[in-house]
Amino acid sequence: MSDENAINAVELATDLTIAWLSNQNNRLSPEDVPAFLRTMHATLTELATGATGPDTASDQAAADPQYTPAVTARRSLSSKDHILSMIDGKPYKTLRRHLSTHGMTPEEYRQRYNLKADYPMVAENYSAARRDMALKIGLGAKGRQAKATVAPAPAEKAPAKRGRKPAQPA
Repeated sequence: MSDENAINAVELATDLTIAWLSNQNNRLSPEDVPAFLRTMHATLTELATGATGPDTASDQAAADPQYTPAVTARRSLSSKDHILSMIDGKPYKTLRRHLSTHGMTPEEYRQRYNLKADYPMVAENYSAARRDMALKIGLGAKGRQAKATVAPAPAEKAPAKRGRKPAQPA
């Protein structure tokens, strides 16, 4: 390779770092700039040589991905009408279908965002409405056994039948 076409990794890393830091949406403290420049230089050198070390950042990210929640756990449960998803921050009455579209189970969701095992998957008001509806149509009763255990109302004495009188002994 000629000197003209050779990539100077230090200059390129410096230029990329300056461009990244000049973006007002990227915030970095002054103490972190040298570490960022070193990381940028190491990445560029790695890309230029095509060599990958055993301890690269891409291997670490693949082994242990860190997921940042869209909202906090407290905020996700702030309303009784809906639960905010930690994946996209949108409100849902129930999270199960939303999670299945992302290929997750409720247990995986709780584990990913470090939530307690009793973290609800259904909004409180939605759950109450479904419970009331189920009780109204008779779900939850143990069938005939449940009806038998309920004390029947005291029966009134049945009126005598009209018609023939019973024969009286003479």
